[in-house]
Amino acid sequence: MKNGKYKGSHWETRREILGKLKMRGALPSSTMAEELGISSMAVRQHLQDLQNEGDVLSIDVSRGKGRPTKYWELTDHASRHFTDRHRDLILDLLENMKSSLGPEGMDRLLEKRGEGQIETYKARVHPLTSLLAKVEGLAQIRSEEGYMAEVQTDGDDTCYLIENHCPICAAAESCAGLCATELEVFRKTLGDEVKVERTEHLLNDSRRCVYRIRPSL
Repeated sequence: MKNGKYKGSHWETRREILGKLKMRGALPSSTMAEELGISSMAVRQHLQDLQNEGDVLSIDVSRGKGRPTKYWELTDHASRHFTDRHRDLILDLLENMKSSLGPEGMDRLLEKRGEGQIETYKARVHPLTSLLAKVEGLAQIRSEEGYMAEVQTDGDDTCYLIENHCPICAAAESCAGLCATELEVFRKTLGDEVKVERTEHLLNDSRRCVYRIRPSL
């Protein structure tokens, strides 16, 4: 289990609480206190801290007469504390696809993915008028996809699309065609009257990816 944002001596207790809720579902604080061998007040404080971080929430459960009992359960956000093999799975799938499809088949697959991106991007970018507006629209889409994109200009009809993060970096390292396809996606999204060049590349030891975008004439 990973520690997320938690550090220090309290993490061991919080990790046990998260583990119990993961394995058994919703539990009252009294049950957790008894099993952990600590006071109910201490457990409630840990639960409050976990709730403040968005990892747990409370629900009231009525069982017969009397006041409802407060139960605690994990939120989706708590998944950050548990092992995630997402990256390994994606890389394994990419290697198997390359082996099964061969270079030409992989190229067709990436081309198909690119066509879908172009269609989506064009629908939002083409209604915009100026080149700057279109590049800013593209940056907005890319930021929504996790690239932390921004736009800068040099005052000479040239825009720079800057991507400060790559959410598919591990996949791109395994499959260089992903980056090549994305460059082509930008070109086809913005049209033949625009020239797009990659001037900085994360996979070439740059801190970020930067694309110079300017009129082709």
